[in-house]
Amino acid sequence: MPALALSIFLIAIGAILTFAVTVTVTGIDLAAVGVILMAAGGLGIVLSLLFLVSFAPFGRTPPEDEPRGHTHTH
Repeated sequence: MPALALSIFLIAIGAILTFAVTVTVTGIDLAAVGVILMAAGGLGIVLSLLFLVSFAPFGRTPPEDEPRGHTHTH
């Protein structure tokens, strides 16, 4: 989950730089940096969600030696 929080943070910082900051800095375009941060945050969210879904228990088939619906009790 930390990656998801970091991605949301990057999107927020990028949006602030793109839409709220009106300062001009010589040699750097803050709006472009903001767009890059938002894109990186969006990519981070997609990758984080794909990673989380890969560990989800739904949609998996049980092993061949275990019948469906059977749970192990020890």
